Amino acid sequence: MAGTFSQIYIQLVFAVKGRDSLIHHTWEEELYKYITGIITNKEQKLLAINGMPDHIDGTTKMRPRRGRIRFMGHVRL
Repeated sequence: MAGTFSQIYIQLVFAVKGRDSLIHHTWEEELYKYITGIITNKEQKLLAINGMPDHIDGTTKMRPRRGRIRFMGHVRL
């Protein structure tokens, strides 16, 4: 169909409460794997994930039939 979206790209940003530097470099890779697993289990594709001690950035490719708000609720920690 003309004018129909087949993919939506979304940038995710999750900040630590109070923007405190709580994400320690010794376990941040495990955190990224955990978030990647959640997104994969929701049948979406994570294109990139990275972060700093006070936040995480990610880019995901979503199918439009999935609700974005509900999806974010599942990913949010």
